[in-house]
Amino acid sequence: MTTPRIRPGGLRDLGPVNRLLTAVLARGAGVSEAHLFTTLGRHRRLFRVWLLYSGALMLGGRLPRRQTELVILRVAHRCASEYERRHHERLGARAGLTPAELAAVRTDEARWAPRDAALLQATDELLARGDLEDTTWARLRAHWDERQVIEWSLLVGQYRGLAETIRVLRIAPDR
Repeated sequence: MTTPRIRPGGLRDLGPVNRLLTAVLARGAGVSEAHLFTTLGRHRRLFRVWLLYSGALMLGGRLPRRQTELVILRVAHRCASEYERRHHERLGARAGLTPAELAAVRTDEARWAPRDAALLQATDELLARGDLEDTTWARLRAHWDERQVIEWSLLVGQYRGLAETIRVLRIAPDR
């Protein structure tokens, strides 16, 4: 295992508010300590703002929770983020993804419902090219309204950036 470049923080590093937030978030994730949160929480103000944004995308968005987790898991796979994958497989199962779907999100051969297939194809293309072909956009819009595709685009960018942050900071997987 690689040594973290920034170690997870304790109470002194996080402050009481962030320490409480990280404890609640870890419990919700089913781990004793969520290293992502205790690392990012060291930047006290930015952490709380980031949590609001992330929460709005992941929990309070217009995309159904199942599809949100599907997109996050695809980003984790394409960006080789083991941390994100492990974390979101648990959350994806809670959101209704079956064990077969959780495995299939890491392959290109899976058969998906048209709505899910449109999201996955668009996610792959956005990650690979930084844009979408018009045909991919049309396929996406055939299933999802404009607010949902705005949210989808922000979700992909958020989790790609998070995968890069996890990699750069060398955040250790949760136990």
